[in-house]
Amino acid sequence: MSEQDTYDVVVIGAGPVGENVADRAHRGGLSVCIVEKHLVGGECSHYACIPSKALLRPVQVVHGSQRVRGVVPASLDAPGVLARRDKLTGAGDDGGGVSWLDSAGIDLVRGHARLSGERLVMVTTDGRAADRQLSARHAVVLAVGTEASIPAIPGLREAEPWTNREATTSETVPGRLIVLGGGVVAVEMAQAYQGLGAEVTVIERGDRLLGRTEDFAGKLVLASLRGDGVDVRLGSAATRVQRHPDRSVTVELDGGSTIEADEVLAALGRRPATGDLGLDAVGLEPGGYVDVDDTLLVTAVDGEWLYATGDVNGRNLLTHMGKYQGRVCGDVIVARAAGEPVDKPSLSALADRIGAPQVVFTDPEVAAVGYTAAEAARKGFEVDVVDVEMSAAAGAGLLADDYAGKARLVIDSKRRVILGATFVGQDTAEMLHSATIAVVGEVSLDRLWHAVPAFPTMSEVWLRLLESYGL
Repeated sequence: MSEQDTYDVVVIGAGPVGENVADRAHRGGLSVCIVEKHLVGGECSHYACIPSKALLRPVQVVHGSQRVRGVVPASLDAPGVLARRDKLTGAGDDGGGVSWLDSAGIDLVRGHARLSGERLVMVTTDGRAADRQLSARHAVVLAVGTEASIPAIPGLREAEPWTNREATTSETVPGRLIVLGGGVVAVEMAQAYQGLGAEVTVIERGDRLLGRTEDFAGKLVLASLRGDGVDVRLGSAATRVQRHPDRSVTVELDGGSTIEADEVLAALGRRPATGDLGLDAVGLEPGGYVDVDDTLLVTAVDGEWLYATGDVNGRNLLTHMGKYQGRVCGDVIVARAAGEPVDKPSLSALADRIGAPQVVFTDPEVAAVGYTAAEAARKGFEVDVVDVEMSAAAGAGLLADDYAGKARLVIDSKRRVILGATFVGQDTAEMLHSATIAVVGEVSLDRLWHAVPAFPTMSEVWLRLLESYGL
């Protein structure tokens, strides 16, 4: 027998994005239910951002200790690293997240949710018929994220490859690991596992790593990986994968050669987790991204009741941007429920279009915000590009001997504002927010000149960049 429950808002997906929507809506006085079929905390907390950075941080510490003369270099203890990761993630236990939902006054329903009509969500457990029907007075929010894509390479799916989930939760370090792909997951996990003692080979069909960043960023990360001993093969693609009875794996390449390993990681992109979400019940196509406007309202469904936040809408596949969208979405729902206008800037996900920051947590780190030079030119801006070696800042030389890295500003020459910024080097991630403020705030270069960086910090690279531009 089905059980009917009515809430003001029903959120599908209890990852960081769904949690933020639910929290903002509940703070605004609305009753909220959140549905989760797996772990509260979602992909980021259990299989992506947190565990991957927990694996990478010890590698960064070791590298950093090797760059300061007079310091005895640190070394890695793989079991200790894995244990620390498990402590940070809960090792599959989402009790902390469940407790937070309870303390925040948000109801949790466990099970698989599917849209079943306007403002209706059916929840099943253990594959049975619908156990519970949820009805939303004001809004249903899709916050289900994405899942790893396994392309149709012969034998790959049958070989049971690692995805980000297996790579970030493995209790052992394979002796040999093949990584398919050259994006963020690929380079981060390649460096982490090499640091933990694996023999790592990266196979990337393109001619560079990190294809969505500035070209020099991929080159610097490539040099670092190869310097660590990672075998990076650009311009090469897997044509067949085979898992053998002894659990070893063979990957055949398009050039005719083969590589053997103990595990293969498929880091070949993501796809929206909308294949079994009931989108067809409301006139949408299952399996694709869900288009939304800047208030996160689904554009192809009438009635102002269906929203999609985070990776599922395809705007920015980044946890922090999804959380930002979640905050905007929750506030929009509260405003519409109260009959208030939603035409003010705080109720619009403007940052998706003008200033989405991202960090690749390799060593060197790649910290970037806004447009690359190529993207800005394609969008029709008159662009000036300013490059400076990170070593131009005295703070870089104090942080590490022979500091290697590069900074770039992409400038709108007409308006004299920054369209994009990239910093590559050791510990550049914490420099990114100042650039994000400059880009999103459209701070003029003439005003930015008066933002004086402290000496001797790495932030002094801002002064060198502005000086190189002629200020």
